[in-house]
Amino acid sequence: MVVYIDLIFAANLLIDAALLWLTGWMIKVRIKWWRLWLSALVGALYVVMMFVPELSFMYTFLIKFGLSVVMLWVAFGYPSLQGFFRSMGAFYMINFAAAGGILGVHYLLQSSGDIWNGILYTATGGYAYRLKIGFWFVLLILLLVLCCYKAVHSSRARREKLEAYIGMVQVEIDGVTVTCSGLLDTGNRLYDPLTKTPVMVMEASLWEEYLPKEWKGRLSQEGADQLLLETDGQSFIWQDRLRLVPYRGVNRGASFMLALKPDHVAVTLGGETALHRKVLIGLDGGTLSGDGAYRAIIHPDLTQGEAAAEPGGVA
Repeated sequence: MVVYIDLIFAANLLIDAALLWLTGWMIKVRIKWWRLWLSALVGALYVVMMFVPELSFMYTFLIKFGLSVVMLWVAFGYPSLQGFFRSMGAFYMINFAAAGGILGVHYLLQSSGDIWNGILYTATGGYAYRLKIGFWFVLLILLLVLCCYKAVHSSRARREKLEAYIGMVQVEIDGVTVTCSGLLDTGNRLYDPLTKTPVMVMEASLWEEYLPKEWKGRLSQEGADQLLLETDGQSFIWQDRLRLVPYRGVNRGASFMLALKPDHVAVTLGGETALHRKVLIGLDGGTLSGDGAYRAIIHPDLTQGEAAAEPGGVA
């Protein structure tokens, strides 16, 4: 069997560098490039030592653990004990995830015959499994696993950050109550220009059964002023609650939005509830969130107001 030590060294250098870079990204610490490659060099040299019989004593748990400590110290320094343990935990978690991903993909691609052919019976009556994983397979799958890990972690971080701005919205109109999750938009400055009433946007589908059937599927395609004209003379229980609010969308000219005047709106965010009566509910004909995380856009003025009270109380 021919072993190319230079190839093994280069591969482990790249792998260690990728693992250390992902560790720094995870704990939000920017690594200097020379620290990154010096630390990866330490790890790669250790792998090469396995081909030197005289250094076989170095392949013990304590030596391996000590080497990881040295690699992390070279890459991240020693800001504090807590910070060092944080980087160590992230480093080992990423390594275990990468190793598990490689083994998982390896077994997924194997047939039952390959598995049985790799089983070895020991002299004591037990059995072991002979693992044969190609070099390029390890390198390719490792990069794939690390990319997937980074993507999943980024998605979770974005979702957690988003959830801090998501609250519950409860709107009541003539005894009809609609509840949904809403996203606080601190940049929202949509007001009715005549009354200076803040406008909270909701998906029109939440009110679909109470709106004219002729409007179904048309709110996102036709002008709100045209739909409002069509209701003239028609039977619509909330005709007197309809408002037409002008607004300017992103990269769009001036347009109009249909809005309803509710009896009251309760917004719960961060464990606190605010009750409002001076508010309009703008109807959006589309979907506000692709993953359904929220179905309303909360106006920042609605997060503070009247103390939460029983609906229908004195304002």
